[in-house]
Amino acid sequence: MDIRTIEKNDKWGYMFYIKYDGTKFHSFDEIVGKRTVKGRFKELMNEIGFSWAKGIQQGGRTDAKVSATENILYVSSKFDGNKKNLQERFNLLSDESLKITMIKKTFPNLAFPELVGRREYIYEYPKKRVKNSLEEIEKLCRDLSGRYDVSEFTDKKGLELKEHIREVDISFKNGKLFFSGNSFMPKQVRIMSGYILTGRKEALEGKYLTLSKIVLSEELKNNIFEKVEDVKIAGVERIESNRDRNLYILYTSKEKKGELIGKNGKNIKALKKIYGNIVVKEIC
Repeated sequence: MDIRTIEKNDKWGYMFYIKYDGTKFHSFDEIVGKRTVKGRFKELMNEIGFSWAKGIQQGGRTDAKVSATENILYVSSKFDGNKKNLQERFNLLSDESLKITMIKKTFPNLAFPELVGRREYIYEYPKKRVKNSLEEIEKLCRDLSGRYDVSEFTDKKGLELKEHIREVDISFKNGKLFFSGNSFMPKQVRIMSGYILTGRKEALEGKYLTLSKIVLSEELKNNIFEKVEDVKIAGVERIESNRDRNLYILYTSKEKKGELIGKNGKNIKALKKIYGNIVVKEIC
């Protein structure tokens, strides 16, 4: 990620970790006149007064009625306030069908889905409706795990996609199917679940499927900014850094910015020798 993106930008990227009950929504993406996950998120954020540029990206796009114990919505915003307060305000306005569990700050203007390393799903079908034996289920999990063309496990919309090769790992534990992969075709998990559990290549109901985890790429993990408590620099009111501590964000007032940088950048150059990459931001 290019440091110049934040040097010359007044926006930050925000990852909103959310959980939701998919059965309480018509669908995931915004549809006029329907209660959707993205639509409800947008409504509540507008009510709070939080705004962003362009659209909302997601870690995983879930089918209708599919729930999530962890999904991520990503936006680029000029907001630079207290993330915890923002989360609390959102959750006070929302009901139990949609909650923010965590907010992380990163680079703005990312192609966010491309920075997701893996997505994990759990399918829990009623035991009385399972047709295949445990041995058959475990064998199919092994047979269907790997990297290959999964065209037989998607719908017409999926077949229209250019790339049909996917890598997936499937297991069965305690009556639940576990799917892990970097990307999934439309309805792939539900159709695979149908085949593994009932022997039929038909999409099972979305209400039994849960997106359980979004695993970020190492590049993105390293570029999440957190407050630094163990470094103090004169004239700096707040310090943030990435995970590897090779990029620091120094927040200072307009009055103290010149002194912090120094004549011909002398002071900031000295700090860079100690801390590495540094970006100076004015506190509004």
